[in-house]
Amino acid sequence: MSTLIGPATVVTQDAAGRILTDGGVLIEGPAIAAVGDFAALRRAHPQAEHLDARGGTLMPGLINAHAHFYGSFARGMALKDPPPQTFRQVLERLWWRLDKALDPESTYLSALLGGIAAIRSGCTTVIDHHASPRAIPGSLDRVARAAGELGLRACLCYEVSDRDGPEAARAGIAENVRFLERTGGLIQGKFGLHAAFTLTDDTLRAAREAAAACDAGFHIHCAEGPEDGAASRVHHGMKVVERLLSQGILGPKSIVAHCVHIDEAEMGLLAESGTTVSHQPHSNMGNAVGWSRILRLRERGVRTALGTDGYNWDMLETMHTAAVLHSHSTGVPGAGVGELATVLTQDNARLAGDIWGQPIGRLEPGAAADLIVLDYWPPTPLNAGNLPWHLQFGLAGALVRDVLVAGRVVLRDHTLPGIDEAAIARQALVAAPGVWERF
Repeated sequence: MSTLIGPATVVTQDAAGRILTDGGVLIEGPAIAAVGDFAALRRAHPQAEHLDARGGTLMPGLINAHAHFYGSFARGMALKDPPPQTFRQVLERLWWRLDKALDPESTYLSALLGGIAAIRSGCTTVIDHHASPRAIPGSLDRVARAAGELGLRACLCYEVSDRDGPEAARAGIAENVRFLERTGGLIQGKFGLHAAFTLTDDTLRAAREAAAACDAGFHIHCAEGPEDGAASRVHHGMKVVERLLSQGILGPKSIVAHCVHIDEAEMGLLAESGTTVSHQPHSNMGNAVGWSRILRLRERGVRTALGTDGYNWDMLETMHTAAVLHSHSTGVPGAGVGELATVLTQDNARLAGDIWGQPIGRLEPGAAADLIVLDYWPPTPLNAGNLPWHLQFGLAGALVRDVLVAGRVVLRDHTLPGIDEAAIARQALVAAPGVWERF
């Protein structure tokens, strides 16, 4: 069955950067079959089912390069200690207690809640990083189940760490291996690691050896706070990026999140290794750890990407904030708008395409049919040259009306077909007190 979407202002994000007025996209199965003038496509394919875009804006679905579904139950939760004053205290008093409070049901519900929020804001792909130290075996299956029920494209991993003891570290390694051996289709995986300062050399070595057969690359936090680099220098006599490189963790298939506290030499190592650095502006500012110098990383040739760290799910809002952060931090008005738009629309698409082995994030024949329709009717001319400014000041997650993933409609007229959001919220409301009590 073919589906024709349009008429719309079509932002192709293809190599030519085409923007089509009164355009349309023809979908056949999970892939895009044609992109062009809507009226011409309709004449050529009269039997295709028509999804009316109502003249809005049609563009590729958004991609989240670093997220945490498991944080959903933190909303409104009271801490049991004084408010944290350092990043280490944020981890110890909040996240490392919350992840131990998760059981199989809350892991599944967390992913449902996060996935719904992602889809509603136009995100079709999530690269997630999971932790539930007291419910490790099968945990990635529960996250995958939630993503599958929602129709979301997801790349999952389990966060290996020594902070809960060697048994938990071994279980985390086993969960990554087990899951990576059975991924396929919309669900793919990486080999998850927490951060170097919670990982011994023995565990890093065991993870590297276990991951070799999977050949998926790693997904790890790096230099988010100053603790990571300090621990590496004191205990290992090297910088944190140097340590990860020496342990075989970096490479073209690996993602390192944050990289706030790194120097020029470490940037060079990241560039030479082909590793992707994901930037999470809301989280970095909220945790008061500083900011990742994305503009400088890009100048040095480092592959970059944009994520949310679970802080929110709106990738357009994330891009808006990242651009303003870089303007503020550099003291240059408007600095970062064009670059961060490129990170969101092109770099994230490159990362997803590498994971799934097909073009993603582009509207062109043969690419994955992951796309969104927004209630945005450009009030000023829209072209390839000024697209970043429309992304920064016009487009917003709240405007997303329709979402398709691999040709399947997962949001239509602001409603998720077949998903009872109210019932899911009620289930989470029943489960939350137990999570909070265990916390």
